[in-house]
Amino acid sequence: MHNDQVKPMLNTDATATTIIIRLMVGVVFLSEGIQKFLFAEKLGVGRFAKIGLPNPEFLGPFVGGFEITCGTLVLLGLFTRFAAIPLLCIMVVAIATTKADVLANEGFWEMMHGSRTDWAMLLGSLFLLIKGGGRWSLDGKISKPWTS
Repeated sequence: MHNDQVKPMLNTDATATTIIIRLMVGVVFLSEGIQKFLFAEKLGVGRFAKIGLPNPEFLGPFVGGFEITCGTLVLLGLFTRFAAIPLLCIMVVAIATTKADVLANEGFWEMMHGSRTDWAMLLGSLFLLIKGGGRWSLDGKISKPWTS
């Protein structure tokens, strides 16, 4: 990628309140990623095997590593838009693999109740993909010289 292609991904506006969304998304993903390693049987490899995902021994640590890395990047506001993309993918897969059965077996309202954090993380990540890191981000510090 050339600088001309990277600039739009780092540019961000001066919105100060974006840090609230960054904190919410970053802390949740960082925490969940760490827990996939600390409590692998319940939240990592074991959980992935239980819900029928292929190759859970690989996917558990792989997803946990992405959650830790991208959660940290979001907290720092560094490459925020790039970090939001895998987080969006993680949330789409999480909703599809864990909430479809709940919808089919327990109904709409039970699915909505069980997926409230999933929706918050999905929409928070989408917000960060669209807006970038905001005023108090490393993206803002890096891209500032590029703005005219």
